[in-house]
Amino acid sequence: MSEKVILCVDDEEIVLSSLREQICDHFGDYACEVAESADEAWEVIEELSEDGVEVLVIVSDWLMPGIKGDEFLISVHQKFPKIIKVILTGQAEDDAIKRAKQEANLYSCLRKPWHVEELITTIRSGLADNKLESL
Repeated sequence: MSEKVILCVDDEEIVLSSLREQICDHFGDYACEVAESADEAWEVIEELSEDGVEVLVIVSDWLMPGIKGDEFLISVHQKFPKIIKVILTGQAEDDAIKRAKQEANLYSCLRKPWHVEELITTIRSGLADNKLESL
């Protein structure tokens, strides 16, 4: 298994399938994990962390059952501040995005339906920015 992972979180299976395919096509050096809820995403994050695998990027839906994407990413940021966080949404509230930028260091907000080029460019620039910060 790759020592570095990109995690996608969305309650729609077709969205996760598309994200996984697009990310795998462009980021073959990284594994791509998916989760259908914030709870499932936490399980994946904790398991990977225990195995010494680093989650580099989380692409999360905003409107999910149980917890909204901004709240999920804020809680992730509190425990794993170096993870690059991206919201992918069709209906996020502006206040939620502002809050995620302030409290979760949200890297970007992409709108559904997304364009593959925009997704890949966002992840690539987030990874590059993250590398520069760690130098």
